Amino acid sequence: MLRNLACIQTGVIRRSKIISPCEILLITKYLYINHVATPNCTTSAQKWAFMSTNIVEIYTDGACRGNPGPGGWGARLRFSGQQKDLYGSAKETTNNRMELTAVIESLESLTRKCEVKVYTDSKYVMDGLTKWMPNWKKQGWKTSAKKPVKNVDLWQRLDALVQANNVSWQWVKGHSGDEGNEYADMLANKAIDEMLMKS
Repeated sequence: MLRNLACIQTGVIRRSKIISPCEILLITKYLYINHVATPNCTTSAQKWAFMSTNIVEIYTDGACRGNPGPGGWGARLRFSGQQKDLYGSAKETTNNRMELTAVIESLESLTRKCEVKVYTDSKYVMDGLTKWMPNWKKQGWKTSAKKPVKNVDLWQRLDALVQANNVSWQWVKGHSGDEGNEYADMLANKAIDEMLMKS
């Protein structure tokens, strides 16, 4: 049983019903407290890392073919040696909406309050959360030019999720070889491809 816990196979999912990143922490603590040795797993994705931190790392990306046009979003969540992939699509959208949706869907997949670090290559998402949002909220979700904030529906959803978790942000340069970012980009484009194949 413990070998199965330590070597859980993960798959691509949209709304996972399997062990959540935060629930994994409880299993990790059990293994650690009882001094259970990690089995000899064959891949790094299968290895349990007995870390002193319980941070959920999330790599997100959005893609759009035409702007607006068919779009997709993707995310990879990592926690204590486990990982979970999420992706989805929209027929007519923008790249910014897909970037936001990737973060929103990732945070919504958590089942309880977590310490989270989000990696994004979107300056729009990064600056929106860390620089612009406080003033938007003070001004009734309007910009400094007194115009309504674009994508306000998504920003408000994201604002609520950020307040429900402890979230930090890290910008990464897109298409620069960062493994997590490249994988999230692949998922976003996979989502578009699957949607177009069905249409």
